[in-house]
Amino acid sequence: MQGSENGDGKPNATISRSAFMGGLGTAGALLATGCNTPQATTAAASRNSAAAVVSGDARKIAQARGLMPADVAAALKTYVPSGKTDDYYMFASGGHSGQVLVIGVPSMRLLKVIPVFTPESYGGWGYSSGSRDVLKAGAVDGTVITHGDTHHPTFSETGGDYDGRFFFINDKVNARVAVIDLRDFECKQIVKNPLTLSNHGVCVTPNSEYVVESSHYGMPVGWKTSDVTKEAYRKRFRGSQTYWKFDAAKGRIDPERSFAVELPPYWQDILDAGKLGSNGWTFTNSIDTELAVPEDWHGGPAMEVGASQHDMDFLHLLNWKLAERLVQSGGVSKVNGLAYIPLEQAVKEGVLYLVPEPKSPHGVDVTPDGKYVVVSGKLDPHVSIYGFTKIQQAIAKGHLRRDSYGVPIVAFEDALVAQVKVGLGPLHTQFGGDGHAYTSLFLDSAVARWTLGDDSGKGWNLLETLPVQYNVGHLAAPHGDTVHPRGGYVVALNKWSLDRFLPVGPFYPRNLQLIDNTGEKMQVLYDMPIGMAEPHYAQIIDTKLLKPIDVYPKNTDVFTMAADPKAPVFGKEGTFDRGDHIVVEMSMMRSEFRPDVVRVKRGSRVVWRLNNVETAKNAIHGFALSKYNISLSLEPGKVEAIEFVADEPGVYPYYCTDFCSALHLEMMGYLVVA
Repeated sequence: MQGSENGDGKPNATISRSAFMGGLGTAGALLATGCNTPQATTAAASRNSAAAVVSGDARKIAQARGLMPADVAAALKTYVPSGKTDDYYMFASGGHSGQVLVIGVPSMRLLKVIPVFTPESYGGWGYSSGSRDVLKAGAVDGTVITHGDTHHPTFSETGGDYDGRFFFINDKVNARVAVIDLRDFECKQIVKNPLTLSNHGVCVTPNSEYVVESSHYGMPVGWKTSDVTKEAYRKRFRGSQTYWKFDAAKGRIDPERSFAVELPPYWQDILDAGKLGSNGWTFTNSIDTELAVPEDWHGGPAMEVGASQHDMDFLHLLNWKLAERLVQSGGVSKVNGLAYIPLEQAVKEGVLYLVPEPKSPHGVDVTPDGKYVVVSGKLDPHVSIYGFTKIQQAIAKGHLRRDSYGVPIVAFEDALVAQVKVGLGPLHTQFGGDGHAYTSLFLDSAVARWTLGDDSGKGWNLLETLPVQYNVGHLAAPHGDTVHPRGGYVVALNKWSLDRFLPVGPFYPRNLQLIDNTGEKMQVLYDMPIGMAEPHYAQIIDTKLLKPIDVYPKNTDVFTMAADPKAPVFGKEGTFDRGDHIVVEMSMMRSEFRPDVVRVKRGSRVVWRLNNVETAKNAIHGFALSKYNISLSLEPGKVEAIEFVADEPGVYPYYCTDFCSALHLEMMGYLVVA
């Protein structure tokens, strides 16, 4: 952003106060002369709301609105003028909306909502035949699921850094993973895990060989049992880690080349993949190593008590390259169609190890150099830093103790390099381009900044904590979990907002807070309300890496990103009887549907193909059909199809839902069922 960057495009952290004030012109004069005194602020605050909107120079505006110097600086750092664009995209999970949010940084403007697991009428997701087929592929026991709980998104990577090609998101409630193509920001594939019904973490390996999905709650494999005793939990329930093979050329997960590793029924949580020297391993934390079960199963304590008794839980270390070789050798079985390495085999072949980690961990994050694994325990005030080399040395020495399932355990002291006391409720860590790490503190409602050290244990030091509002979960930073963090900003994804925004009833907005981390002290720049489900986690990518298309090539099937051989041909539109069904071939253009009347007999199965033949950017047409639960959005060049049975006689209007021209309201037609 102009005024906040130096010549190399990076945020300027060293600009002097005098130069800064001079660059602000009248706003700088206002701040430099101290006109915005506490008395002035109080007076301004007492004015009515109309007085806060003033014309004139920056000084008068700031004074009328009661803005302090820090407020003006924050506004300048986040302001992106009309016609200018942001430096970064932030892709955030949409929580139980089942969607993904695309946000500009630093403006914090919502740019797009990408529907994934949940039908969405504006874009026609879940209404067209193609999107319904994608949702059907994620069915559970034959039931098409139309809700989701998106949690932990991840970009495709090359060499351990985001490459801007694809985006992946999980569905915690149904153990599904979706693929989004960043050429058009649309979901292309959903896969259902055949082993479990819940997941939490998703990550990618450094060259996107695999999209890695960890299960969450302990489950009987395939979930088909009603035996829910404490003894059955220990014997028959398991966790799993699934390595979905990703074919980047096709932009699709290939289940036939994917595999899973069975884990103990500890609740696996989020995960991260090793990079550089630790490439080939994944690191997954867990809770409930107590093997606690619901109170109803045994009359004991509630889950939150039973699962929080131990001082330590377990970090899972999986050698995925070794597991891959086992699968490729043909030496593994299949379970529910997926190559599967049972727990006993994973232990025997050296695929799986454990390391104790502080109580109730959530975050596990690999440092940019791949040398260290940072773990946060929610009930421990420290972040614990494990050395990958130390772990490998301990494994090589052998003589490791084992858990009750026979999994070898690397001793905590043999893995630990250092601990940093950061505050209460540490959750998740991101990294900046400045050699610093940033950890969210849920209980303290704060973000901690600390320094990265070395193998000797020196240099790991807390620098500061910054209050945020309130109860922060995850953090996001530009490329903050890659080999090349960009720095400049941190975004706190807060669970609560309370006093931050206009009241909207009992369902408060969530609050995404943009933080400047370029100076000696961090500064909250902006509060962004999210008036929908909770964004759990986000990733931030440099805009230069994405190359989204402006217009689809002519006759594009968006689910293959190739020309649709069945696309309606301009000039040859009409309604055609195919014997067992009726085909409607329709073209759309400003401001006309061709045909504008469709006649079918009652009881006919109708296959309706629509083609937006426009070629101009943003010449979008919508299509809504009364009564039949149909809503579509067709961007230029896009082909879609709908299917339904014309079951009731009548006259049903259809019309364009996207204001496309001065004659938009005249863009309509009728379906006549006789």
